[in-house]
Amino acid sequence: MLCALLLLAIPTLSHAKPVTIGSKKFTESVILAEMARLALEQAKIPAQHRRELGGSRILYDAVEAGDISAYPEYTGTLRFEILADRKLPDDAALGSVLARRGLALSRPLGFSDGYALAIRADTARRYGIARLSDLARHPELTVAVSNEFVDRADGWRALSAAYGLGAIKVRGIDHDLAYRALSGGQIDVTDVYTTDAEIAAYDLVVLKDDRAFFPRYDAAFLYRRDLDPRAVAVLNGLAGRLDEAKMRELNRKVRIDGMSETDAAREALGLAAQAGQEDSRWRRLLDRTREHFALVAVALGLALVIALPLGIASARLPRLGSLVLPLTGLLQTIPSLALFVMLIPLLGIGAAPTIAALFLYSLLPIVRNTHAGLTGIAPPLLDSAEALGLSRRTRLLRIELPLALPTILAGVRTAAVIAVGLATLGAIIGAGGYGQPILTGIRLANNGLILEGAVPAAVFALVIEGAFHLFERAITPRGLRPSARR
Repeated sequence: MLCALLLLAIPTLSHAKPVTIGSKKFTESVILAEMARLALEQAKIPAQHRRELGGSRILYDAVEAGDISAYPEYTGTLRFEILADRKLPDDAALGSVLARRGLALSRPLGFSDGYALAIRADTARRYGIARLSDLARHPELTVAVSNEFVDRADGWRALSAAYGLGAIKVRGIDHDLAYRALSGGQIDVTDVYTTDAEIAAYDLVVLKDDRAFFPRYDAAFLYRRDLDPRAVAVLNGLAGRLDEAKMRELNRKVRIDGMSETDAAREALGLAAQAGQEDSRWRRLLDRTREHFALVAVALGLALVIALPLGIASARLPRLGSLVLPLTGLLQTIPSLALFVMLIPLLGIGAAPTIAALFLYSLLPIVRNTHAGLTGIAPPLLDSAEALGLSRRTRLLRIELPLALPTILAGVRTAAVIAVGLATLGAIIGAGGYGQPILTGIRLANNGLILEGAVPAAVFALVIEGAFHLFERAITPRGLRPSARR
């Protein structure tokens, strides 16, 4: 049964395309990546788009490692975040530094999307705030900025030092959720991108950078220097296609009007929208289910292969058990998102690090329950088996494991349900699954998309729970079933 599950999962995990475009977890990046994909396909170059792969560092590491071929990036981000240790004097210095790392920048797309701080118009009027330096007089304001912005070299800490904002308490928040918090009055100030459509939609005031803290953030594609020259020519051919007003309009059409990123990209390229090209909800659900099933099945299968023998050995050898159980327990204390990201340098992006993380989190329930099931067998039963002269192997297979089976299966069931939930985080690093519509729904403030991922994930967990109950009943010897004992 396990082998069949693994064989079904493998095809889902192996999709290879010559040119892979990545995008960050915000709308503009997705639109730009779709523009690149469509332009490449127009030039008869096969391409795919791996959507919403987290923040700048994840994408940069992915292109440097060869997991993706290119992604939209901004010159200010490269200078002050990715290559902050180099302290580059200007954007012109980027070319030689990137070349030594096997990377290059395309020609600029034609607009700059910089950082800024924004405040609701009514709050700005009430406190008389128009410039960033005005914030220093109002430490009572509630400030929440995007998590990435908190620790960037061009982020809050440096901004706070430049403007004397040390008295203001700041917290991190997801960029897309910040607008809703600002609109609802939970926060007063947040960071924005200057081409965000929400600035006008939520009647926000962008505070003037009166000390010229923020650099320019010219948009371009960061790509590998070994990329097919034809593809490089296509990316360079997108230069000058967009100005700030056009980019802001495209962002508005996606985030406010509900246009798809693909149609926005087609509009930017001057291509007609193609009716009926978007996948139906059921088609998307089928694809996400297959991806999610693959992640869980492979991770759980690997965990069973490793954890069952470890649990048996831990029960037979108490000294080993005193080492194995705490170590597997320690793995559970690692924050899941941190573990997913930490595995990227070792395994790249996509399914591999996600499966590895799910595998590690599945070890404890299986090892612990196998150990508990075997050590919890009543001593008289073991004495009877020994009196019959059974070998240790026969006693394990015929007596101990059948008696411990309900406890072992409970651990496997727990591991499977945990894996279903945690697998949704894999979408952040390109693994797909039910997490993809959840991420997109959060970004677009679309509850329907969030439910499109959350509800199937919950149903999947319930189906696994029921399937394991039926499986346990089917393989448990008749004499050991609860009904028989009663």
